[in-house]
Amino acid sequence: MARSHTDLPVAEAALPPPAAIGHGLNNPRQVPGKPSKSRKPEMMRQYDLIDRVRRYNPETNEALLDRAYVYAMKAHGEQVRASGDPYFSHPLEVAAILTDLKLDDATIAAALLHDTIEDTEATRAEIDSLFGPDIGTLVEGLTKLKKLDLVTKEAKQAENLRKLLLAIANDVRVLLVKLADRLHNMRTLEHMVPESRRRAAEETLDIYAPLAARMGMHEMREELEDLAFREIYPEAYQVVTERLVALADRNRDLIAEIEQQLTKKLADHGLKAKVHGRRKRAYSIWRKMERKSVGFEQLSDIYGFRVVMKSLIDCYQALGVVHTTWPVVPGRFKDYISTPKQNDYRSIHTTVIGPGKQRVELQIRTRGMDDIAEYGIAAHALYKDGFGTPTELLSRESSAYAWLRRTIELLAEGSNPEEFLEHTKLELFHDQVFCFTPKGKLIALPRAATPIDFAYAVHTDVGNMAAGCKINGKISPLASQLSNGDEVEIVTSKAQVAPPAAWESIVVTGKARAAIRRATRAAIREQYAGLGRRIVERLFQRAKIEYSDEKLQAALPRLARASIEDVMTAVGRGEMKASDVARAMYPDYKEERAAARVATPKSESGWFGLKRAKSLKFKIPGMGSDAPLPIRGINSELPVRFASNGGAVPGDRIVGILTPGQGVTIYPIQSPALKDFEETPERWLDVQWDIDEASPQRFPARLAVQSVNEPGTLAQITQIIAGQGGNIDNIHMTRRSPDFTELTIDLEVYDLKHLTSIIAQLRAKPVVAKVTRVNG
Repeated sequence: MARSHTDLPVAEAALPPPAAIGHGLNNPRQVPGKPSKSRKPEMMRQYDLIDRVRRYNPETNEALLDRAYVYAMKAHGEQVRASGDPYFSHPLEVAAILTDLKLDDATIAAALLHDTIEDTEATRAEIDSLFGPDIGTLVEGLTKLKKLDLVTKEAKQAENLRKLLLAIANDVRVLLVKLADRLHNMRTLEHMVPESRRRAAEETLDIYAPLAARMGMHEMREELEDLAFREIYPEAYQVVTERLVALADRNRDLIAEIEQQLTKKLADHGLKAKVHGRRKRAYSIWRKMERKSVGFEQLSDIYGFRVVMKSLIDCYQALGVVHTTWPVVPGRFKDYISTPKQNDYRSIHTTVIGPGKQRVELQIRTRGMDDIAEYGIAAHALYKDGFGTPTELLSRESSAYAWLRRTIELLAEGSNPEEFLEHTKLELFHDQVFCFTPKGKLIALPRAATPIDFAYAVHTDVGNMAAGCKINGKISPLASQLSNGDEVEIVTSKAQVAPPAAWESIVVTGKARAAIRRATRAAIREQYAGLGRRIVERLFQRAKIEYSDEKLQAALPRLARASIEDVMTAVGRGEMKASDVARAMYPDYKEERAAARVATPKSESGWFGLKRAKSLKFKIPGMGSDAPLPIRGINSELPVRFASNGGAVPGDRIVGILTPGQGVTIYPIQSPALKDFEETPERWLDVQWDIDEASPQRFPARLAVQSVNEPGTLAQITQIIAGQGGNIDNIHMTRRSPDFTELTIDLEVYDLKHLTSIIAQLRAKPVVAKVTRVNG
């Protein structure tokens, strides 16, 4: 029943002056993406807002909306926006946008109140007492997210985004209000300072528009994109818009003609359809031009037509009529009804050469599908009673919301805010391909996804142990790009306990990238912990004191570490000394500092004399030290690497230098580089070779070769190395004179005897003037 305006609980005289706002997504006074230059319209009144809600919800709680309207208006008082309009016009316009999405009373009230706690003297307790804890929770959730807008530091933005997504996981209405809030701010962007405008526009393209798309809210996504596009790329926006206007003038009657012919053709086959033609938006067209590197004139699908049918069967019958009437454009058919997108989008897409030899892009769907295509998760009847909470309803009915909650659970495991932000963007930005497991389970993945992404989508353990794959029954590389309809079988191996770190640069999904990073960090931590344990145990052996995990566990508070693994990792990284561990366990322990010798250059042959060093904890191998660390190779369980300028091979006397955060670097004892570590004796480690005769490994070495500059010289040198079983990693050539060329050759050999044999064979060649081993 209609009400008199005098029934309202506030006098109209108390209202702020009129403001320049448009009401909702379908504002007739404003072209989407373009600010109105007409006379400022009056601000919407209480009864206007309630009438908008009553159109789709006759059972609306008018008293609740009245109280929220009056409370917010009075709370904001004389506050004004950058445009000079009353501040209350902003929450009012946000509420109007949400009425176009047909949302429940609590969401509309929360929209009116969403800035009160943040920007006025209102409190959560007061909101709860006046409007109930449900609305209070929504308002507080939005208040915590206020600072997500226009932040300058990426880490701060990422942390606020984390708060946003976690709040959405608890109540989806937070997202809907937040998106409407951003939409109105973008519509009034011209009143902000230039720096803030650009930052807001970039944030909109990065986060809000993709998030709206993921929730299936395409109308809102497109307007957000266009508004941001106009701000970030004003020249491109102007050019594309002008081209669209010119095209519309040329094809003024084309859309109506195609609509009439499609409708008539379907009616002739007994099918009632609503056909609606629409032009693509400027940002969508520009993005396609950029992606495909084509000009505007080369685009043939600027116009699209929605064909809305009464039933699912009618959709497929309409498809048959269209395909038997007009030629189909190959490769342009997609059935999202049988395989819906993750955001619940369902429709049949096809492109035909239609009336007037024009390429016509068609989207065939039912009315329900059309509502979801436009409004996404908001299309579910959130305002109806008897379905539980909106979040419970969406968890049952919406794949988009289920996807969002799964994504939030995965992303919440991120090690830092920046990583969380990166993974979120990876999840938001992608088109999809649909692949199948051998048992027929459908897996939706981003475009350009690999079998590694597929494996992690199945299960994290499957991804970590993936050793190979079959695509459509054929063995294929794990780096292959998947296509729609591929059947993917992942071959796993228990021998692979952690994925290669290089996979991180191959995968495209946030889940896969996060899992690989976690596994890599865990593997590196395990390596450092293993190294640290060996260092600690050897110190205890040398000091002839007993070590036990139980005794170290009791000493953890003195070391300020939470676990034994933390202690061992710190020692392995060089962040804590093994002697500190001994003192924590045995307060009376006194460190014994053995006199040792450090190599210094002496002769041209590369072998060196010895001099006494200061307080060296570990003796150099062969100098009387016991229990050295065994070094097996670069693929051992320890974080070991070899000196980059020369390496070391079995047969060399070697020294380990502990570098904090990098592990142990192995040097041959004749290396001049050891002189750089004379003043840090605590970094020296006693190491020895631990060679497995059954599984020989290659080790790095470097040769300096002076060769005669004549044709075929390089071929002879490489043939000798290959013939002797050496493996060349790299060759660098420098021409010092017309007659000679200097080569620096990095190669891999089994041991010192193997290297000596290669050197001898090279020296025997007439084209080689000189060969020396490099020990940098």
